[in-house]
Amino acid sequence: MKVCVYCASSTKINTAFFKATEVLAKALVKEQAQVVYGGGGVGLMGQLADTVLAEGGKIKGIMPQFMNEVEWGHKGVSDFVYTETMHERKAKLIDGVDAVIALAGGTGTLEELLEAITLKKLGLFAKPIIILNTNAYYDPLKKMLERCVEERFMGVQHSEMWSFVEHPEEVIPMIKKTDDWSSDAIKFAAVQ
Repeated sequence: MKVCVYCASSTKINTAFFKATEVLAKALVKEQAQVVYGGGGVGLMGQLADTVLAEGGKIKGIMPQFMNEVEWGHKGVSDFVYTETMHERKAKLIDGVDAVIALAGGTGTLEELLEAITLKKLGLFAKPIIILNTNAYYDPLKKMLERCVEERFMGVQHSEMWSFVEHPEEVIPMIKKTDDWSSDAIKFAAVQ
């Protein structure tokens, strides 16, 4: 299994987010999953990479060259791809993965997550999208996505494109029980 993990680089956050990241990283290594992430060395990105490496797992960083030039990359990750742009980075993060996992994060994490959901709605990405809702962090996003359906900006079936879980131990079981999305999703992407 190969998974993309979106997460924050902030170091000034509640320790519960670091603990959830550590638990998830250990579970991914136990599952022998290859982890693809944004390449950062601090915050939840650093916690993810540190734990995967300490547990003997596989992790690949994908980062724009300009971020590497200011030394944001994790020094212990040897498998790195450097891109020219943020757009190219996002495409490479989900290329060939079996699932996307979103941990808590700021605008970058939200932007990556919402792009993955948009691509799935259009049938351009078919894999599970799992949102780890540590400390109810993503409750407002969950309500917003529900509102999108209620107000008919998305169809009811679109609410099946993502899954929210409360605990890191639930992520891998949710990936395994989630079916791939229809490659014909473009046919019902627009709400009629």
